[in-house]
Amino acid sequence: MPSYFRDPEAPAPNVPRRVGVTAIIERDGKFLVERRVDDPHEWAFVGGTVEEDEPVLDALRREVREETGFEIERATLLGIFSDPTRVVAYPDSTVCRILSIAFRVVPRGDAEPMPSSESAGMELVSAEELAARPLWPAHLPVREAILRGPREIVVE
Repeated sequence: MPSYFRDPEAPAPNVPRRVGVTAIIERDGKFLVERRVDDPHEWAFVGGTVEEDEPVLDALRREVREETGFEIERATLLGIFSDPTRVVAYPDSTVCRILSIAFRVVPRGDAEPMPSSESAGMELVSAEELAARPLWPAHLPVREAILRGPREIVVE
């Protein structure tokens, strides 16, 4: 599923903006990234769409559980990312702008992630490795917020 960020070639949205959650899962100073099934050359953070009848924190818990098997011990707000050039094109031809609410997440326990069918693999990477990974374009501003620190809430 392609995404775009500040790309003049991005397709025009054909539905209203969608709201999503993004989980920045940290463990021992490293960040969990997943290789996307729909583009195995790109990496992304765990996350997904907030359903219409779902509170944001419930969506975060659901997405983290579905994609990693983790339960959340603690989540703190990293930021809100609303740049209208963040566009996602879904396989069903739906194209939308996305607003992402990103959280720093501490998983409960020390189990290894159990990737879902949406993932071609997961890795914990250092900040330096994260900076060098080819990332899903819609997650680029989230990565930049993580890498630039300090840990204050970002609204973009």
